[in-house]
Amino acid sequence: MPENDPRPTREWRHPPASTSRVAVKAILRERLAGSRPGVAAEATFAGLPRNHSPEIEALIPAHPIPSAVLIPVVDRPEGLTLLLTERASELRHHAGQIAFPGGRVEPCDASPADAALREAEEEIGLNRRYVEVLGYLPDSLIGTGYVITPVISLVSPEADFAIDRSEVASIFEIPLARVLDPSQHQLRPRKIGSMTVDFYEFTHERHTIWGATAGMLMTLYRLLRDPPPREFPS
Repeated sequence: MPENDPRPTREWRHPPASTSRVAVKAILRERLAGSRPGVAAEATFAGLPRNHSPEIEALIPAHPIPSAVLIPVVDRPEGLTLLLTERASELRHHAGQIAFPGGRVEPCDASPADAALREAEEEIGLNRRYVEVLGYLPDSLIGTGYVITPVISLVSPEADFAIDRSEVASIFEIPLARVLDPSQHQLRPRKIGSMTVDFYEFTHERHTIWGATAGMLMTLYRLLRDPPPREFPS
């Protein structure tokens, strides 16, 4: 597909790393158009499949607290990247883990997207004028009592960042091409209480991405991999 041709194609079922950033952005816009937050029937627990053992079902919060994360796809000229944060080591929950910027949906927030944008500005100094919200992925439940709404966004390479060190130790970017490469999708066993469960993992430099964050990356991969059930316009 030429670089200046934004039309998706039905032949691109497994997107190769060489696919142009223009094509990937077009497919994201196409497949996220009309997406809505909070599709409870599609929610997953920590990135795992929906059919869980009774032990895992017991960990799923009955009344989860609404939260939202921003999944920033940075539009670098050399290729699209995903921006992630390393959480501060002093935090009460998930200290030191890799996550997307985000947090609780507050009464002042007009929508999960508004909450994700506010949290991203507070945590990493990302001004929303550099962000284009594209849509939502299905919700993700986590054992600490939250339901996370992932908000996919396109971020200008001109954006500046200012980290709030009380929440974020560092930020980094991983090429989107790595997420689209099935050879990078690793399954690793981890302990949850007395259980051993296989989680997806991605590694990048010194960072290990797993749990709900890796689950969201896998959902994004499937969104780009699988064509929608309707025909693309010619």
